[in-house]
Amino acid sequence: MNDVAERVEDRLADFNRDTRVITLSWMALIIGALSAVVAAVLVWLIAVITNLAFFGQFSSVFQSPDHHRLGYFVILVPVVGGLIIGLMARYGSEKIRGHGIPEALEAILFGRSRMEPKVAVLKPLSSAISIGSGGPFGAEGPIIMTGGAVGSLFAQCFHLSSAERKTLLVAGAAGGMAAIFASPVAAALLAIELLLFEWRPRSFIPVAIAAASASALRVPLLGAGPIFPIAPHASLGGEGLFFAFIVGTVAGLGSGLLTTMVYSFEDLFAKLPIHWMWWPAIGGLCVGIGGLIEPKVLGVGYDTIHDLLNGHILGVALLGLLVGKSLVWSIALGSGTSGGVLAPLLMMGGALGAAVAKFIPIGDTGLWALIGMAAMMGGTMRSPLTSMVFALELTQDLNLLPGLLVGCIAAHGVTVLLLRRSILTEKVARRGYHVMREYSVDPLTMVRVGEVMDRNAPTIPANMPLIELSDRIARHDPAVSRHEGLLIVDKNQQLAGIITRGDVVRALDQNGQGGTTVSDAASRDLIVAFPDEILYQAASKMLRNNIGRLPVVSRENPRRIVGYLGRSNLMAGHLRHLEEEHVRERRFLRNHSKAPSLLHDSSAMLGRESSDYRR
Repeated sequence: MNDVAERVEDRLADFNRDTRVITLSWMALIIGALSAVVAAVLVWLIAVITNLAFFGQFSSVFQSPDHHRLGYFVILVPVVGGLIIGLMARYGSEKIRGHGIPEALEAILFGRSRMEPKVAVLKPLSSAISIGSGGPFGAEGPIIMTGGAVGSLFAQCFHLSSAERKTLLVAGAAGGMAAIFASPVAAALLAIELLLFEWRPRSFIPVAIAAASASALRVPLLGAGPIFPIAPHASLGGEGLFFAFIVGTVAGLGSGLLTTMVYSFEDLFAKLPIHWMWWPAIGGLCVGIGGLIEPKVLGVGYDTIHDLLNGHILGVALLGLLVGKSLVWSIALGSGTSGGVLAPLLMMGGALGAAVAKFIPIGDTGLWALIGMAAMMGGTMRSPLTSMVFALELTQDLNLLPGLLVGCIAAHGVTVLLLRRSILTEKVARRGYHVMREYSVDPLTMVRVGEVMDRNAPTIPANMPLIELSDRIARHDPAVSRHEGLLIVDKNQQLAGIITRGDVVRALDQNGQGGTTVSDAASRDLIVAFPDEILYQAASKMLRNNIGRLPVVSRENPRRIVGYLGRSNLMAGHLRHLEEEHVRERRFLRNHSKAPSLLHDSSAMLGRESSDYRR
């Protein structure tokens, strides 16, 4: 390998070595700390509003609303909360409606990662009112959106790109989740599986730093984790993993049912002949009635989740909790009120797992409740790795890692096959956007220019009269009509410029039929590609300079032409991916002759098409 080639190989790395990651990491450290403070304020607000609404006292010591003594008047508490949220949404910001994560997704993917300052204030306040007045929600969705808003606002104070703002927005969201649940690893994984839409050190490192920063600050603000400590279980063997698969499959079916219920109720609310401002109050009425029948469905329900993990809820009470929580949560969320989905999913998944445990001959109720929790979350949010690690961080029960893996993957597989979208992306889709959550390597980063370029580059001499070229193009001379652009060479066959059909037309309009040569009308300030470059780099040059073709030249001699790269040649970069996805063959114990390759045939194919599709 010569020195030039070695330098080229040194530039091609596994990851982009962007030193901006250092700047973003320092910013993320601050954002993580701010997110932890915001999380502490949100927890304080929820406790204060809960005490005021259900116990008539001002206190930040949290009490579960199911211990209230309001009797039938408990029905009114969620209704009042819903009225307040409806007013805040209509006259403050409509973005506070819902559970927060779809709004964060929308800001990341379609809003250039810009969020409004009022969202950072109204979202935690509305969520605290919703949960504090008995709403069957968790604080994680609101803190993800609020932390994201903090990160976005912080980023908007500096000269950053949209991608860098996205990193800091997600850093704030991950920091908020890490602070609420003492789960920094799960928060970082949630960013990867749900929010970042990429796997790059430039984004993942700052997000992980923000999660760690928030987790460290949580200890003095909210206390250390785990928040649901339980006695460790024994490791599961083959039989246990089989039942974990069964529980995961059941949880996957439950996830699909819950998603369907939420959006069915949303559709029902949309048919009401009243303004959406009143929907949260109607949803609150249903919550109040549900809370009167089964008080444990009210509020965030952390104590109920802990009881499920310890196997303290059984029989009829378990069934009532599962059905009641599912109904009131689906109705309330469908009404457009403010609140999160994660804690309710843990409760409903735990109740489902505990119910199935009655038919499983091994393990205790708490074991299957934990696997049900993780599986329900993994299936509904379609984030199985996050759910698995989240369950571990909540309980520190490391022995159940294989069972959690099996359960979460089973639930994830069921929901992927049954539903087109998750509960999170369905909301975004209903606003007219499509979110693709499959990550893959860009095919253009896997193919070099030299593999797909046209080696028979179209060239013309610099002294050719412009009118002659125009006549040859009009006659469809194959020597000059295969491509939109033609490379101009001097008497030594060295690159001197490039001319397109548009250049020809403009030059003839300006100069008529005079003695203009192609060299006079050509572009001389050339952007070139090299055969050892990857297609992604060449495509970036085209986009940045708004051009559709590149001369391909030798690195040793940048005026020596070795090929031509047009837009159609870029399509060949995707042919390898199509071949891998769709060409099926059996190769075992057969003649290992070289299989036909779409990629190797791409140049010829594109050449055949050029007469019909001008590049």
